[in-house]
Amino acid sequence: MSSWQSEREELHAAIVEMYRRGLVGALSGNASLRLEGRLGEGLLLVTPTQVPYYRLKPEDLVVVDMNGELVGEGLAPSSETAMHLQIYREREDVVAAIHTHSVSASAAAVAGREIPPILDEMVYHIGGGVPIGDYAFPGSEDLARVVCETMGDRNAVLLRNHGALGVGPGVWEALEACDLVERAAQIFVQAQFFGTGGANLLPPDIIIAEQEIFQMKRRMALGLKSQSSG
Repeated sequence: MSSWQSEREELHAAIVEMYRRGLVGALSGNASLRLEGRLGEGLLLVTPTQVPYYRLKPEDLVVVDMNGELVGEGLAPSSETAMHLQIYREREDVVAAIHTHSVSASAAAVAGREIPPILDEMVYHIGGGVPIGDYAFPGSEDLARVVCETMGDRNAVLLRNHGALGVGPGVWEALEACDLVERAAQIFVQAQFFGTGGANLLPPDIIIAEQEIFQMKRRMALGLKSQSSG
């Protein structure tokens, strides 16, 4: 049996669901999970490079340390592992990260348009609108830096001319963040076809109130994490 078998199976299940929902093509995007516990401290489980999702098995997922070095035997890790590592270095509350190439979110990224806070659930689960940073080459340290700087303490970000990324306190929360980004992008695009000036933002006072709830949830997740590691 492979090491961290339950973590492999959980991340693999989320990846299968990501592909089933059409959030990625067979060879696009990537996903990772922070490994916890005595043996998993400072290690990351990540998708391998160039393995189509319809062939991916739990044992194909690879373990790397915080320098991106392969731990034990395995396939080559995702070319965008540096981006995942930087997220975990800067965001203690993040346990999983998923990078997608869904169509509407990618269209917004290509157009250089952030997705403003037009839905309550965006603020509750993402922390507000979905920001977009400057372009950076895929797999580069620059991309890792831009993603982290642009995302801040939110749970999603657009990668200019590239796609989207969602994070969360667990694998399924990260997946749902990506799914929410895609649905919000679809609604944002379709709202432009109505003769009302496009999508209307949530009222500012509502955004502030809902962001407070989002931050409370983050603090709770950090508190639970520190208790489990204490």
